[in-house]
Amino acid sequence: MVEVARYLYRERGEHEALQAMAQMRQGNVVDIDIPIVMRAARLGKEHQLPLADSLVLATARLYDAVVWTQDSDFEGLDGVRYTPKKK
Repeated sequence: MVEVARYLYRERGEHEALQAMAQMRQGNVVDIDIPIVMRAARLGKEHQLPLADSLVLATARLYDAVVWTQDSDFEGLDGVRYTPKKK
């Protein structure tokens, strides 16, 4: 969360960083357990995803959540709302 706040503060300013932190506080913290790890391993292999990305996707799918991202590794995957970064 600190890295996100730092990035947003630097790139968009204090107001947007504070808004993002308020939204994140509405979420849930999920322990990485064996079912998530095994699902992440399968998804990582299937989609050639880096470890962190496969954990995010596995967790989202387990909890029927949508991943909102600008990370192109997720482009085209089910359960993901991918938006390319603005240049």
